[in-house]
Amino acid sequence: MLTPEAVRKALRAVKDPELNLNIIDIGLIYDVIVGESGDVRVAMTLTSPGCPSGPEIVGDVKRTVEDLEGVGNVEVEIVWEPFWTPERMDPRVRAFLG
Repeated sequence: MLTPEAVRKALRAVKDPELNLNIIDIGLIYDVIVGESGDVRVAMTLTSPGCPSGPEIVGDVKRTVEDLEGVGNVEVEIVWEPFWTPERMDPRVRAFLG
């Protein structure tokens, strides 16, 4: 069954190419909404507005979600509020990075 949790689990395969860490653990995914028709909306951010990997990450998110069974249309929205900070990272990842 297509759920926000299933989408988040799939998104663990998407990595930030600069950090080589998945976008869930570094806190880039803010919200996942799955509609009754299978349409999916992902609200996410980037580590900075000028992130050179932004288009690559957004494309990977869109492709990863589209590959899930039962998905209709996929919308990936970049949001800047709240602004990303290292505190959004999983504490284990933050400790690993120092």
